[in-house]
Amino acid sequence: MKKIQTNINLLIGSAFGLGLSPVAPGTFGALLGVLLHVLTVVFLPNNLHVFVLTFVLILIIITNHLLTPWAQEYWKSGDPGHFVLDEVAGYLVVPILFHQGEIWQIALWGFLLFRILDIIKIPPARQIDRHMKNSWGIVLDDIISGGYAVLLMYFLLWIGQKFHLEHILFTVN
Repeated sequence: MKKIQTNINLLIGSAFGLGLSPVAPGTFGALLGVLLHVLTVVFLPNNLHVFVLTFVLILIIITNHLLTPWAQEYWKSGDPGHFVLDEVAGYLVVPILFHQGEIWQIALWGFLLFRILDIIKIPPARQIDRHMKNSWGIVLDDIISGGYAVLLMYFLLWIGQKFHLEHILFTVN
């Protein structure tokens, strides 16, 4: 029974195995967020997108909190690299807060900018990552990096409109 529970925790905590990648597990794990984003947009009406993605984000944060003690023990680390629910949560901030452009543009720019900013860890994300070694510390720096990605995307949108690059960066309807 314990082995079954461990396998379930491993499956969920690694974003269905994406986070078990030997190279860039956080980047691969964040792809589950992209998939959830795309599936929501493709299969649900527009008026439900933000609600559903916010609900999923909350579920992922709760799951992160519940599984953090297990993950820290299993991987013997305060912030295990293969435990990637935080990356999924961080990416989901992007489609919840940014709605300009086509889905592929939001997913592409959001994913790239989120991952770059999550790796760089602009303060206060850096301080949270270094000093909070609990479930909040694991997920909060990614949420902040997702917020920074959204701010940068709105800045790119503004630059695109100012210099008539709308179709290169984001398609404005």
